[in-house]
Amino acid sequence: MLNAHFLARRLSPLLLLAALVLPSLAQAQEIKVQHAQGETVLNGVPKKIFTFDLAALDTLDALGVEVAGVPSAFIPDYLETYRGDAHAKIGSLFEPDFEAVNAAAPDLIIVAGRSAPQYAALSRIAPTIDLTVAPEAFFTGAKKNAETLARIFGKEDKAAELIAKLDGAVADLRKQAESAGNALVILTNGGKISAYGTGSRFGWVHQDLGIKPAVDDVEAATHGEAVSFEFILKTNPDWLIVVDRDSAVGNSGQTARQTLDNELIAATEAAKNGRIFYADTVRWYLVGGGMSSLQTVVDNISTALGNQD
Repeated sequence: MLNAHFLARRLSPLLLLAALVLPSLAQAQEIKVQHAQGETVLNGVPKKIFTFDLAALDTLDALGVEVAGVPSAFIPDYLETYRGDAHAKIGSLFEPDFEAVNAAAPDLIIVAGRSAPQYAALSRIAPTIDLTVAPEAFFTGAKKNAETLARIFGKEDKAAELIAKLDGAVADLRKQAESAGNALVILTNGGKISAYGTGSRFGWVHQDLGIKPAVDDVEAATHGEAVSFEFILKTNPDWLIVVDRDSAVGNSGQTARQTLDNELIAATEAAKNGRIFYADTVRWYLVGGGMSSLQTVVDNISTALGNQD
């Protein structure tokens, strides 16, 4: 029968090896994620993912990653599968249902933009990352977010495929934009109009897609700079790009087409040449920088410019 001294001598190297290897294995499972509000360390690949950000939902869906919890409203039609009871409803785009989130114990929570102010509170419940994208580097930020999510879930190849397709479409669009003239981006809301320029929420139209701005000194505010019909006529853009906020959020008031149905708008070069482009407002206003969303946005603009060749 082996004595205690012999066992100790045989086991001590094994114990030493375990002491060295086990921490290394634990560290290897950790995933460090850099994001808009710092760094979050994940203890392995998350299984239960909650997102308050529709762009992240769009990208995760395109990557083939299952999402367990989503906002209770404003899920777009092309992501309607997430409206059902199979996916937990965790609050609004702005305000989490903290009780529901806490009770569900997610492995990862994603915020961005509208929900970013809730980062600290949600971080006390579960690991949280903020995928807010800066408007002055919109496409770059969106692609970086796709790469970040892909790295977390081991979907790097799929992300590379999506990004390559988007980059190709953007390159083609920038060539089209060279001869397309200038554009003014406006948002309609309850019969009122705001304009957006370079560096603003929709500044990526000019910065990333290469479409010349019709005016350079528009205030870069979240909801744009309030303008009049007279301003639009004076600016007289070659293209008028219209985002209908009421349509995006389901308001039943005056539509963008009704708002712009007047003599001043009709007198613009954009109207006279059939160059008023009504944007896919759900993708532009609600979803924003998701990979699938951006691909559709770029394809739609390219088609519109192509029809004027």
